[in-house]
Amino acid sequence: MEEEVKNAETTDSKINEEKKEETVEVKKEVKEEAPRKKVKEKRKKIDKEKDELIKANLDLKEKVLRITAEMQNIKRRSEIDLANVYKYDGFDLMEKLLPILDNFERALSIKQEGTEKFLEGFKMIYDNLQSILLSKGVTEIECIHKDFDPNLMNAVMTDTDMEYANNVVLDVLQKGYMYQDKILRPAMVKVNERENTQDNNERNDE
Repeated sequence: MEEEVKNAETTDSKINEEKKEETVEVKKEVKEEAPRKKVKEKRKKIDKEKDELIKANLDLKEKVLRITAEMQNIKRRSEIDLANVYKYDGFDLMEKLLPILDNFERALSIKQEGTEKFLEGFKMIYDNLQSILLSKGVTEIECIHKDFDPNLMNAVMTDTDMEYANNVVLDVLQKGYMYQDKILRPAMVKVNERENTQDNNERNDE
């Protein structure tokens, strides 16, 4: 009977020891699992921060590229504007000189006895003025017997001349001028309207 009791005690102690070992192992596993979980969480946090930094970096690069492109456009526009300022410098002055040129032409067109020597002085001034304007890039718009160009000319009169095609300039009432490649003043011209006249005559015959 004593032996049985001893055996039972021995068995119980073994069971208790095994339970203790199992408890220790469970606690150990729990202890080991906790750091792993923290490591995973840290990795996730680091990966998230990394993705955010990559995205922020890409956004920043895009902004830098956009700002750089805008700066280049501003620089290009500034260079063009500055070039135009130099190119068309004096435009207003040239425009104001045209009426003076017109007056000289009107004076030179007067043919009266006794004015020859007087007009010679006018002619010299007129030629000098024309020369100065030409050196600055002012050129006359050629119109006579050319096709009417609304970009360069203003049609203020019409006439009919069967020798020329329709829409051809018959006469220049006021000269037009270009300054470099810009219109300084459009020409005032008389334009041929032959086709319209023919149409009207045909209608009248009917």
